Amino acid sequence: MIAASSHSVLGKPIEGWVAEFPLLEDLIALKETAWFNPGIAPADEALCDVGLGMADIEDASHRLQRFAPLLVRYFPELAAAGGIIESETVETPSFFGALGQHHGFMPRGRLFLKKDSHLPISGSIKARGGIYEVLKRAETLALAEGLIREGDDYSQLDSDDARKFFSGYSVMVGSTGNLGLSIGIMSARIGFRTTVHMSADARRWKKEKLRECGVEVVEHAGDYSAAVAQGRKDAEADPTCHFVDDEHSRDLFLGYAVAALRLKPQLAKQGIVVDEDHPLFVYLPCGVGGGPGGVAFGLKLLFGDHVHCVFVEPTQSPCMLLGVYTGRHDEISVQDFGIPNRTIADGLAVGRASSFIGRAVQRLVDGYVTVQDQELLDLLSILRDSEGVELEPSAIAGGQGPGRVLTNEAYLTRMGLDGQKLAAATHLLWLTGGSMVPAEEMASYFKRAS
Repeated sequence: MIAASSHSVLGKPIEGWVAEFPLLEDLIALKETAWFNPGIAPADEALCDVGLGMADIEDASHRLQRFAPLLVRYFPELAAAGGIIESETVETPSFFGALGQHHGFMPRGRLFLKKDSHLPISGSIKARGGIYEVLKRAETLALAEGLIREGDDYSQLDSDDARKFFSGYSVMVGSTGNLGLSIGIMSARIGFRTTVHMSADARRWKKEKLRECGVEVVEHAGDYSAAVAQGRKDAEADPTCHFVDDEHSRDLFLGYAVAALRLKPQLAKQGIVVDEDHPLFVYLPCGVGGGPGGVAFGLKLLFGDHVHCVFVEPTQSPCMLLGVYTGRHDEISVQDFGIPNRTIADGLAVGRASSFIGRAVQRLVDGYVTVQDQELLDLLSILRDSEGVELEPSAIAGGQGPGRVLTNEAYLTRMGLDGQKLAAATHLLWLTGGSMVPAEEMASYFKRAS
């Protein structure tokens, strides 16, 4: 039980919160937790909460296609993919079996990995939304200036004149690491003056990488929210500055959502059907919520009620679970309840969820799961040993999901997911980062595994 306390949140004692929301007791105790949302709604109804639609995602996809020739000029490694930043989807039966043994459940269906951990340029899911928002900003400015016109080959922006023009503008972001990398690498390459405010938990190598690219890095003693708040404040004082707001940006959200359009043909190529009799479960690591929220939105538009999305957060930073479960979203933080928001999963170290994302996906996401730091390290080791894939800790959080889903009979029954459907199901872990981690740091993760 929660010890008596005079502390209150939004005028209500902690004991009162726990009485109303019993799951808070486990969250405060930092126990691994699973909550399957009874408020999940049919996709057609829940999608109305977002305020965006398929036309918005397709517009984002077309914009990325327009920039493809320029990206090949900037990053020759994209030539084989025609300038499209995309990751592969691979089946991992050995890992599925190892997960079942580790967590004590019987694997049913097939397990795949979506390797955004190995996306080109910045090696994380942030290469989707982050790079997209920078490119949209560049396009808006270049069209207004007359540097390009509709139908032009955007590779002509790789010029001294264009870089001189863009240097009159700046881009700023607050980040725990990976979003900062994506924004910084892309912005600096285009020619923008670029500043990344980084929280205390951001890895040193990420800061050094940004500085090598000519990005100004401002380090903060506080957490992610403090870095974002300072970045937002500084940007407001500069009329030439565009602030990439991870807590509220619809451009980031749409950049992430494009992933769904890319995933559908990848699944089809591997013979995977997604329908009422062949459900798709997708497990997404969650920090402030933009990346998983955008992906879940896109998947729901494409697959409707046949896709089931589950967000996974560290026990130390369950901000999205806390916000959706209580219905108070960004009005409360994990720190309000004594949850420290200190985790090895630096990309997920967020104490307060996005107000936009929490409200947009609150009826779209089936469930929320939390995972302890040691379990993240153990999952990293299991994945490396079974599949030879190495990640950073936050990226493997989704590995906690399949066991939670397949052993929760109440959830499965409520959703009409019987044994026959589960046998024909596809499970997809969205791997979100890690391919750029220095070898010595990667080795340190595996040394700490059980």
